[in-house]
Amino acid sequence: MDRDRRPGRFLLTGSANVLALPRLSESLAGRMEILTLEPLSQGELHGRRETFIDAVFAGDWPPLSAATEPDLRGVVIAGGYPEALGRAAGKRRDAWFAAYVTALIQRDIRDLANIDGLTDMPRLLTLLAERVGGLLNMSELSRSTTIPHSSLRRYLALLEATFLFRPLPAWSANLGKRLIKSPKVHLIDAGLAAHLAGHTAESLARNPVHFGGLLETFVVGEVRKQAAWSDTRVRLFHYRTTTGREVDLVLENAAGLLVGIEVKAAGAVCAKDFVGLDALAEDSGGRLRAGIVLYAGAQAVAFGDGRFAMPISALWRLGGGGGG
Repeated sequence: MDRDRRPGRFLLTGSANVLALPRLSESLAGRMEILTLEPLSQGELHGRRETFIDAVFAGDWPPLSAATEPDLRGVVIAGGYPEALGRAAGKRRDAWFAAYVTALIQRDIRDLANIDGLTDMPRLLTLLAERVGGLLNMSELSRSTTIPHSSLRRYLALLEATFLFRPLPAWSANLGKRLIKSPKVHLIDAGLAAHLAGHTAESLARNPVHFGGLLETFVVGEVRKQAAWSDTRVRLFHYRTTTGREVDLVLENAAGLLVGIEVKAAGAVCAKDFVGLDALAEDSGGRLRAGIVLYAGAQAVAFGDGRFAMPISALWRLGGGGGG
């Protein structure tokens, strides 16, 4: 490569973060570009190039055309891994998820770190899947897993390095108010989280209390994928105050402007669903560009200046080009 520095001649693939590999003899700084391939986005599955992030920061998006909303439970349970999507829902898809997790833990994590706690990893990953959408409480997680704090932090770092665990940091600024600093628990794929927690579309229909966290993980994952190609470069956070006001997802652009997104599994939206977004607008000193509630309904509705309710499908339909 040093004799011929033309880019694009070598493609190295793997299922773990190359920078975390302990036996990497050279950093290859300045000689390689790292591309993280997320599971497929809904736009990729529907033949659309999503521009949701650009549209919401521009604030001049076109109205959403009428469309039949998808079966959200089915979409979330399916996830975005191509191999899993190619299998029928149920035992065949579950078998792929199980084999994938086993391979990562037994091969990649063993390569990354010579640890004795590999038997703890599946249980830890399952507990994380059951807590998606909630705050990461290290003390509670340590008690539940009987894993010491020091080892638990190391294990979580390894799950991040193998692209399974994707915590969402808390948004903060130099504010006069105290905010919750704990990250939120999210896995890279909602379908994987549903498999690990034992949820199916049918079980979620019978007991919908678990669907909210999975739907939130799904939305965070879709926005994270779009952030890789959107013209507007953003960082992703969550927002929560000690009084319990929260926003599930906060996007911050390079200029410090914000877009807040609240995720609701309900089929209707009311004014109180914007309480967290209003708190974020106040605490950010007017930097909130738009406050959006994504919900399980089919209509896009304005709730005053800069406040909107949109169907979940706006993620891949709003401003998107192409077919589907």
